[in-house]
Amino acid sequence: MRLLTINHIRDLMRQYGLQAFLRDLTTRVKSDFSRWDEFAKSERHATHFEHGVIELMPCSDQAHYSFKFVNGHPGNVQKGLPSILSLGVLAEVETGMPILVAETGIMTALRTAAVTALGARYLARRDSRRVGIIGCGAQAEFQLLALANEFPIEQVNYLDIDPHAAEKFARNLSTQVWRMQQKQNPESLLEGIDILVTATASRKKVVLFRADQIIPGMHIHALGGDCPGKTELPPQLIDRATVVVEYLPQTRVEGEIQNRQGATAPVELQSLVRQNHPGRQHDSEITLFDAVGFAVEDFSALMLLEELAVAHDIGESIQLLAIPPEPKNLYGYLID
Repeated sequence: MRLLTINHIRDLMRQYGLQAFLRDLTTRVKSDFSRWDEFAKSERHATHFEHGVIELMPCSDQAHYSFKFVNGHPGNVQKGLPSILSLGVLAEVETGMPILVAETGIMTALRTAAVTALGARYLARRDSRRVGIIGCGAQAEFQLLALANEFPIEQVNYLDIDPHAAEKFARNLSTQVWRMQQKQNPESLLEGIDILVTATASRKKVVLFRADQIIPGMHIHALGGDCPGKTELPPQLIDRATVVVEYLPQTRVEGEIQNRQGATAPVELQSLVRQNHPGRQHDSEITLFDAVGFAVEDFSALMLLEELAVAHDIGESIQLLAIPPEPKNLYGYLID
């Protein structure tokens, strides 16, 4: 079994390159969504607490099984901890033997960004150059880097109620070629942009802007609303937009469309990838990707991570499980 700690993940990114990894992960996610019917799928198992949520996200095809343990605790930042902590396991289906245990907090951010890029490939106008992002927390930089693999970004408008987060975001992306403009309110941020990413961490239903502030032709990628009672957008916007989701049974409970039950007919991303739906159909169309995160994406990330770790000889081989020389003699293996 291979163990990948955060230090191993950092080594891999230094060797392989973050931009290259995002590009290849986007390709892997697209490939896995194209074989949608091969996966055993289910909604994530979520246990909600006063302070946050802890979730298990399983997925498998006929060769590999994966699951991710992940939390969502917005208050962790005040305790010096990330709001999202995660680990993932990849196992062989034939034997049930785990082959990889990995830190997946970083992978969660990377696969979330890869899905943003993939969705925008089908839903944003091809001439998109200007991006706005509301929420400059832990996922923000990855969102822009993934989108930059799809579009020649020229300008980024950004907004966060936390000035330290906004400053961090601008500092981390200061070497990029696009112009960075900090905005003080959603109205000014929305002016002239082609793609909007909403990535806030509030645990309640908020409305970041008015529906009539979204102009025809804009693409919105909403990723902050990802559990019951946690949304970011005005419900009226859903009525105006072509709405795409990852896995409809899960998004109906957790996504923006929980505020508009029965009022819209969302399309799953797999339908776009498999060319059963055209995605954006005209330049004046408003498109919305209601993204909550789905286990197939974690499967894609763990599979790519395993392949690259082997290819670059990164990670540590560990014996975590009891595997006695005589498989039926567990007692003797323990006491000898």
